[in-house]
Amino acid sequence: MRFEISKVLDAIEGRVCTDPSLARAVIDLAEVIRYQDIDGGRPASLLRLGMVIDALSRELEEDSVQVYAVVHRALLSDADLTSNERMVVRRWADDGLVEVLDNPGDRMLEVADLLGLPVLSRVRFDGLRGRFPWLVEQPGRVVAPVPGAGGPVFIAHVGGGHSPVAGKRSPTGVKLLARQWRCPESGCALFGGGGGGGAFADLAGGADRSPAAQPPPALRNGVPTCPRHGARLGDGGPRPRSEVLAVRVGGLVRRRFVLSEDQPVVAGRAPEQDGGIMLGQWLNDEARRWISRGHVHFELRVGEVIVTDVSTNGSGIRPGGSMAESDRIPLAPQQSRVLGENDMVELYPGVQIGRAEELPTGAPFTPTSVMAEAPTMAMRLPRP
Repeated sequence: MRFEISKVLDAIEGRVCTDPSLARAVIDLAEVIRYQDIDGGRPASLLRLGMVIDALSRELEEDSVQVYAVVHRALLSDADLTSNERMVVRRWADDGLVEVLDNPGDRMLEVADLLGLPVLSRVRFDGLRGRFPWLVEQPGRVVAPVPGAGGPVFIAHVGGGHSPVAGKRSPTGVKLLARQWRCPESGCALFGGGGGGGAFADLAGGADRSPAAQPPPALRNGVPTCPRHGARLGDGGPRPRSEVLAVRVGGLVRRRFVLSEDQPVVAGRAPEQDGGIMLGQWLNDEARRWISRGHVHFELRVGEVIVTDVSTNGSGIRPGGSMAESDRIPLAPQQSRVLGENDMVELYPGVQIGRAEELPTGAPFTPTSVMAEAPTMAMRLPRP
């Protein structure tokens, strides 16, 4: 039992991040772990985070969805969690995967405003509508996770069912995310050298994270501030440009990743390079034989995505996303090409990589559950 719970917590770890380009929603972890009506279990459980993340994957029809978690410091010693769960949350904090605050206040809404993300919460935030007008103007930006058949579902606070809706980054968020920031506190995991990564470091970041993955600063009286230490941040210069790319296998968007000017990325069956994008878990036997361990290399230069085939068998380019075989452009081994706005590189039929917003899901969706390793007695789902 203990080993199985550790495995599911490791899987959940790969779905929490503070990367503004990868997070798809914002949560207050101290709230989510106490959704006792979701599984009828103990007062607080970190497994409920996995259940909410699975629900978000179903709603967005996308695998490997990540959430931005704000964590009250008291949670690190919360007696309602097991000692293993407390240790896991501390590790996430040390690795900069979550924000730990003495007084979270309205930080969750601030992050949602700066990044244009939806909020998953049962709190109504009525007193903050003046500061964040989108609470009224865009009701789908805040949805409540509630029990449903087979797991949590999301409903708007007023009315019936509703899927989480994203907005645009605020003008302030755009300005803040154009710069790098430095915390004067040594070892700051958010605005310093970062932490040590985790079991899913390729998904969630860690010590070697790109400056492009820094979270947005908190604003205290208009001054960029470290949300964890309360210290004024120093301006470290322009943030590296970045692009969000997505992997689609069999018509399903399986994961997103960030390509930045300072960190090229290799994708393939099982790349050996740090930060490589592993596709093997989603491939059938024939695709595994065709796709090399490291198949394509991506780099971002002067705002252009350059893809180079580094495989044995070659790849192809789908210009404008066209699936017509007559439109496919071969990409031979060691050949490079600029990836156009709507172009996709095809490693093997049905295995494509392109810009995230231009790569919609095109097939019936069954997400990979982070709860697959959870022991059944640890979670009691409501009956349909």
